[in-house]
Amino acid sequence: MAAQPEAAAQTAGLKHPKLEDKNTTATEVETNQGHDELPCLSNYAPWKEFFYEKVQQRCLSLQETKVKTICAQKAEEEKVKRREQCDWLSREWFSEENDSLDTRMYLLDKLLPTLIPGVEKLLAEVERRNVLAPDKEPTKFNPITFLGEYLMRHNPRYGISTEPGPYLIGMKMVTEKLKTEMPGTASERLARVKSEVKTKRQEREQVAKMKSHVKEMRKEALAIQFKEWTADVSGRILIALVQSALRSFPDVIASPPTDVRKAIYDRKLEIIDTLEKKVNVDEFTEYVHSYTEHFSNDMFQEILKHLCQCAHDFQEAVRRDMWRQMFTGLFLDCDYGKVGLLDRQKILAILVDFYDRSPVIATRGFCNPGQWPIIELQETDLVELRGGLDDQEVCEELGEKLVLSQTEISEGEILAYQPVADNRQHTYRMRTSVRGGLFEQMGMSEPETRGISKEENQAEESSDGDLLTCDLSGKYSSYGARTTEDWKHENTRFPDLGPIMAEIQNRCASCTRSAFDESCFNLPQFVQVMETFVGEDVPLPTVKSLVAFIKEEYKQTEEEKMEQLEKVHHISRLAQRKLLLEALFKTLDTNACGFLDLEEVDAVLSMFKEGMEKEALRKAKEHLCSRYPQLSRVGKLSPKAFQTFLELIASEFPGDEDEAIDNLVEFLTTSVKQSPMEYLQGSARRKWLHNIQQAAETSGASMEPVYKAVFEALSQDAEAHGDNKMISAYIALLEENQLSPARGQILLRYVACTADDAPYVLNQILYRDMKGVSFAAVEEGKPIHVPRVQLHGNIHFWNYDRPEEERKGSLLVLPLHDACWRVFGILGLDTLRDQCEETIFLTHEISFYQGVSHAFSKAYHHICMLQNVLQMATTALDWLYSRAPSIRTVITYLVEPGKDKPWDYALRKMITTDNTGQKEIHSSPVLLLRKENLLRDYLYRCIDSSEVIRTSVCGEHHIAVPLRDLSGQALGIFDINIGHHQKLPPPEHEDLQKMLKMAQAACSEILKMSSEETEPSYVLEAERMANWRHAGILFYQFMLQDLRECIQKLDAESFAEIKSYAEPPALAHNIVKAVLLLLHPDWKGSEKTENWSQCKLKLDDSLIQDIYFFDPTAASVQVQAELLLDCITGVPGAAVWQLGWAPAECLFHWVHTCLALAEISRSKPPPSSAPSAIKFPCASN
Repeated sequence: MAAQPEAAAQTAGLKHPKLEDKNTTATEVETNQGHDELPCLSNYAPWKEFFYEKVQQRCLSLQETKVKTICAQKAEEEKVKRREQCDWLSREWFSEENDSLDTRMYLLDKLLPTLIPGVEKLLAEVERRNVLAPDKEPTKFNPITFLGEYLMRHNPRYGISTEPGPYLIGMKMVTEKLKTEMPGTASERLARVKSEVKTKRQEREQVAKMKSHVKEMRKEALAIQFKEWTADVSGRILIALVQSALRSFPDVIASPPTDVRKAIYDRKLEIIDTLEKKVNVDEFTEYVHSYTEHFSNDMFQEILKHLCQCAHDFQEAVRRDMWRQMFTGLFLDCDYGKVGLLDRQKILAILVDFYDRSPVIATRGFCNPGQWPIIELQETDLVELRGGLDDQEVCEELGEKLVLSQTEISEGEILAYQPVADNRQHTYRMRTSVRGGLFEQMGMSEPETRGISKEENQAEESSDGDLLTCDLSGKYSSYGARTTEDWKHENTRFPDLGPIMAEIQNRCASCTRSAFDESCFNLPQFVQVMETFVGEDVPLPTVKSLVAFIKEEYKQTEEEKMEQLEKVHHISRLAQRKLLLEALFKTLDTNACGFLDLEEVDAVLSMFKEGMEKEALRKAKEHLCSRYPQLSRVGKLSPKAFQTFLELIASEFPGDEDEAIDNLVEFLTTSVKQSPMEYLQGSARRKWLHNIQQAAETSGASMEPVYKAVFEALSQDAEAHGDNKMISAYIALLEENQLSPARGQILLRYVACTADDAPYVLNQILYRDMKGVSFAAVEEGKPIHVPRVQLHGNIHFWNYDRPEEERKGSLLVLPLHDACWRVFGILGLDTLRDQCEETIFLTHEISFYQGVSHAFSKAYHHICMLQNVLQMATTALDWLYSRAPSIRTVITYLVEPGKDKPWDYALRKMITTDNTGQKEIHSSPVLLLRKENLLRDYLYRCIDSSEVIRTSVCGEHHIAVPLRDLSGQALGIFDINIGHHQKLPPPEHEDLQKMLKMAQAACSEILKMSSEETEPSYVLEAERMANWRHAGILFYQFMLQDLRECIQKLDAESFAEIKSYAEPPALAHNIVKAVLLLLHPDWKGSEKTENWSQCKLKLDDSLIQDIYFFDPTAASVQVQAELLLDCITGVPGAAVWQLGWAPAECLFHWVHTCLALAEISRSKPPPSSAPSAIKFPCASN
């Protein structure tokens, strides 16, 4: 390629002509012609571009001609080689002797190419003249002269060459080869480079050949593996399943290599958000190979095993999908009123009847409906858990040992019909007419059982491989419920509230998540409970018998139908009322400040019916202030308090309460008039405030997105509704002053600010004795606005570099309140960087900024609530893993609303705990979407139904347990992996149930504490002294309370057995000794604890009362852990369980719980609970 003309000219040292001024005369130009320099022309003269174009074209043409000439020469040389074969006698010159290499090179390169043709000509001339004939007279021919003349005529310097002969051609080849042997020469280096290039090329070709071979082998293996999937009639499978299998692969291997992470995570999977797209065997092979082509052989074998396991799981999912279709049809048939609900207790009673009257061979696959997970842990008493669990395990062990043949199963083994005593409401007996046929079907012999499996397999093979019930909650979300269109027809009298109601509904949480209800089932809950009851190894005819049995037994009277219908309508009316009042609140809150003034609302309502309902208003206001004590102090109505206020007013009116609320809504709506501009302003502000709350709900318990959303809301409003002010914003939180207590008990730490202020404000600490109005806002609990900071005199400027004359602008300090209107920090804004004259914050701006502070408070406490739940879950898992070593892993997920679709949801992977109890708290939690994890659909079914799920995934058994909020919806999940064990050992199973029950109780208490109506209830002294320990101590508090209840139920008879021993088991004596030493540390080494005859005298009612009222966290209690650990250290829970003495286990757990509480209460508090400091850019800056 030719060089650019400009570059070539510069290289040659030429100077481009420069254009002179336009006024240059011709005389001046002529004068310059005699000098070396040309006239100075402009760099942009037209001639220059034209000149470069011509020169470039000419250079390219010359280069092309040269290339063609070289190619023609090479072609001609090849022709000569093919036409004239070389004389291989010339090879004699080639030798590996290095001593004569220089001589041979000289001869072959300089002399022989000219001499050999001359000698050949000489010999030919001699032969022509017949000079060597013996009988011929001597001639004047002189060979030396002839040869000399030839050499002079063909001197190589003058380029006179002759046609090379075969010998010369061979000699030339030898010369070229010898040149490559000369060290240090260009030919040798070139030959070495060519050799290396050739070697590398051969290696690449060999590697490419091997890769091609490996590729073909892998594709063949993938094609074989494709056959293991359950395909449809056209031989295709869902691509979403393949994607889900690939996505889950890094999670199932111990430590995924870098290439696996790059293939799966770095190269983003294009998730197909549909169950319609399918692939055949060739497409499957190409798709999977594109992600696994760089895997090592071992890793490829691992993913093949994983795909095989996923294919097996999918086959099982297809089989269970058939069951779920049957259960869905059963629910629709039994829902006579079409309200979307079935009676829970009645269904459970029917399952108990079916279970108790089934033959032994049939019950082996069923889950006992009278125990967890079908019966909720909150509905069971852990004191009675032991006996039921023992009986269950005995039955399971007997069932596993029995090998029933056709002769062993007789009619006598089928349990006779007996009425079941059940104290639940709505328990119905089974009719004998139905029982006979159904249970005769189930009492089949072994050969018939084999026929069942064959029939079931045929049924599975006839399936089209589609999952028709993978999202029941989404498909039947509107079944039995009132739709939005129905509400629109009913709310025609409130047309102004319609758009706001639609806006609220579009941003509401997922409607597919069911709330747990102890009295009824909806469709996803019913299907899930039925699937849990059936288990995994029940044949299809048995499932059909179960469906027929429930369909026959489930009956409803007309009164029950009406009662259920009324319940559904009542729930719908409450939801409609809540939506209506929330829209009314947003309409009255014109500036989106987040609250309404109680006195203003009272003044407007006093005009209702021309003031005839003032007495009802007064009574409602008294009831409201008694329910919300802080209202009498702050006078602010939150949305929830506003709704409660209107409901209290309506309850004081005679007549229908719904009609009274509608009249109040209509009256308040007409009292507020908004212009279109005000409506658009309020709508935009509500959207920005919603973004703050959404950031908290989708942040993975992190404050960083919340801070970012707050500053974005402030900057957007300042730009749109604040005359494009340049604002600075910062957030400071209150902390206990442990750094300099003499400067005040509390301090303000600045944890977030706009980016330009970060060098001056971020991580700064404001003490009470410093200048500033921030502590005044904290103490008064009201906003403080300083219109001109330069005139105030009590403003603390963090930027000391700013000159005095530039310290001009406005300052606004807003207190941050929690749900009980207690101040926990401040939100500050100023306009010091704005150079405009008028930078005062207006009233509507201050109101909106109050709304921002209120939204931040809600978001902040939502994050705190999630962190408390995670801390409680961590404590619960620590307690569990010392008692349940059979559990392999526990993964804790949190439920988050979808970002693009608020009604959808996702799972955030927060904590992973392995079988050693080591926890990994994920700093960047992975987000799991449903469309990406079809093979882990059990997690989403657990959220949809809010029910416990037991399933098998990738050859390992899992128990998914929901962690519910106060409404009964799933807030999070414990995904418990028990490995290849179908069930945990009885002691570990019991401890798991205890942990889950206590964790749910502690979670509910945390959620209650974050509400505005509930004050925290403290049971232990440590909770009152240090609120920061409350979340960590809460799990053990509920465990202690439960153990207190268990121990209080003990009496003298409970201790009679152990007191009858002259020498009890050493473990029992040590447990009693540990209890006595915990209550009385001064008894160490005395006869009261060491001598059993003295020790058993302490087992009386007085000891039970001491245990019940004992507080291990009290300051007056000195717990000497080393004394107790000598008695119970290293004792597994199973050993205590095997004692067979029920009080021993309660006392053992009580001692451990007291030790844990004492350790937590004595631990050193952290220096600060404030989030890390963060800076964000402000859009208006």
